[in-house]
Amino acid sequence: MGHYFTVASVELGNTTTKCILVTTNLETAEIFEIEKEVRMTRDVRLPRSDETVFGETVFGVPLTRDSVSELVSSVLISVTSRAGIDIERDLHFVVRSTGVTASFASPSEVGTIVQALADGCINAGIPPRKMTAAISSENLPPDLHDFTWLKKVYFDGAIASSLPPANTEIVANEMEGELVTAGIKGAAKGTAIDFRNPVMTLDFGTTLAGRITDNGFPYAKTIGSFAGLAGAIPDALARGSGLVQPTIGCVLDLPRSSRSQRTDVNAEWLEKVQRVIKIERVPRNATRFGTVPVNTAAAKESNVVLIGVDADLLILEKLGFMFLEQENEMQLLALIDRLQAWIVQRIVSIAESENLLLDATSLGLTGRAITTGMKPKIISEGLRLNNGELWTTSHQLVFVEDGLAMGAAVAARCMNSMGTTRHPMGGRRGDRCIMAERMRLQGKKLK
Repeated sequence: MGHYFTVASVELGNTTTKCILVTTNLETAEIFEIEKEVRMTRDVRLPRSDETVFGETVFGVPLTRDSVSELVSSVLISVTSRAGIDIERDLHFVVRSTGVTASFASPSEVGTIVQALADGCINAGIPPRKMTAAISSENLPPDLHDFTWLKKVYFDGAIASSLPPANTEIVANEMEGELVTAGIKGAAKGTAIDFRNPVMTLDFGTTLAGRITDNGFPYAKTIGSFAGLAGAIPDALARGSGLVQPTIGCVLDLPRSSRSQRTDVNAEWLEKVQRVIKIERVPRNATRFGTVPVNTAAAKESNVVLIGVDADLLILEKLGFMFLEQENEMQLLALIDRLQAWIVQRIVSIAESENLLLDATSLGLTGRAITTGMKPKIISEGLRLNNGELWTTSHQLVFVEDGLAMGAAVAARCMNSMGTTRHPMGGRRGDRCIMAERMRLQGKKLK
């Protein structure tokens, strides 16, 4: 019913591997989820004797190019088959991403795992042309020709009107930050919220990702970036508690009947856990922060402030064990909710102290370790600026499920110049569409 652009987002994460099918109404820019499948990355098959292990997850699960390829291919075929999607006829694009960066020596080495993801897509029957930007409108299906601006502009690297840092090797999971930022912008198109630049986005997967943009026009610049641990922190508490597997368990493994609720949290215990966590501007001499490779020289070169979250996971596991000796599972979930809200508060406070937040900056949060339980409610009611003012009094706040997958849909459209002037995703909050400025910037004549 109408004109739609359908994209598969394939993500290999430290905890989960996902394939999510999303489609965008090209006339309204609204994004809809068709189908998704989530598998535990720890279930990837073990390396064979003749294979080379090129990396591992935060939890030490070894990965080879073939094992990753097989996992990606399997989940992609499963999702498209279940949705009744014909890969050649119905699927327009596939975007690949990964949060598995802990075992790499530098951000540039992540290319190997991206190649493994591409292998899996190709083995699932995805043509290479559906994984790269179209050079001209002739490279797109005929029914999409009326919705592309490729005859007037070309793709210049900006996703949802945000430019990546001048040096894209600041953090190993830079692409995650880009997709998450675009995804939260895209998800908000289905609401009354105008979530456009300037924005601050945070993805609380196992590791932390996200960006802060300025209010540049037509393109905003990335002025802040994030690295380190996110969901790995509550995962460690859960493993130590004995309620999940001791080596590769995570909060997702807690019994489905468990639901955190508004309950009092022992302040002394909260402070004990907080003391183990370090949240700060990443030091200049750091090469890793929270297990994630970082390049502080590249950050300085790009005028990007890098904020990180780190913790001693072994100590957190011990605290999880001690906590369950005195409290119950519901208290643990409540503790985790309060802890994660505190981490967001610290990040926002540091960003404000570094002069990264503008009067119009909106905050978007996504990821399993921040959208679950009571966290959205606690953050909405308690997040404050450094002067004590409630965040939501003067700034927008949104929570988005599967922000990275939404970002895949947005990125695919941007790579093929398929924006809509009536419902712009690019530009500044409350401002006009940027298409005319893009044409002038690229030396094109507006017709």
